[in-house]
Amino acid sequence: MNLPFHDRRDAGRHLAAELGAYANRPDVIVLGLPPGGVPVAAEVAHALNAPLDAFLVRKLGVPGHEELAMGAIASGGTRVLDERLIQQLGISESAISTVETIEQRELQRRERLYRGSRGVPAVAGKVVI
Repeated sequence: MNLPFHDRRDAGRHLAAELGAYANRPDVIVLGLPPGGVPVAAEVAHALNAPLDAFLVRKLGVPGHEELAMGAIASGGTRVLDERLIQQLGISESAISTVETIEQRELQRRERLYRGSRGVPAVAGKVVI
């Protein structure tokens, strides 16, 4: 199988070459989705001379069918729900809350792992790559 890139870092270098217009801008931040997106994002951030951070996301799986996503939560308090799926499956707000509580704990654990004592990066008014 021929892959277009040697590895994720190589993919990041190729992506960075396409984003040269964003180099050395104080309003740019690069976010990587751990674990696989961080090596790509690191190459982009380095090439653009931009700060790098992680954007952590946790899927909210349907109870009993956890691989099926009914939504997601992310760093900074982001919550997205597939209202149509939730309605079709008759998932209660209580069930959603239970899943969200579990995933929120895991999100917080991973944020401590990836960020240590650093807070969620400020992205308001920034160009986020």
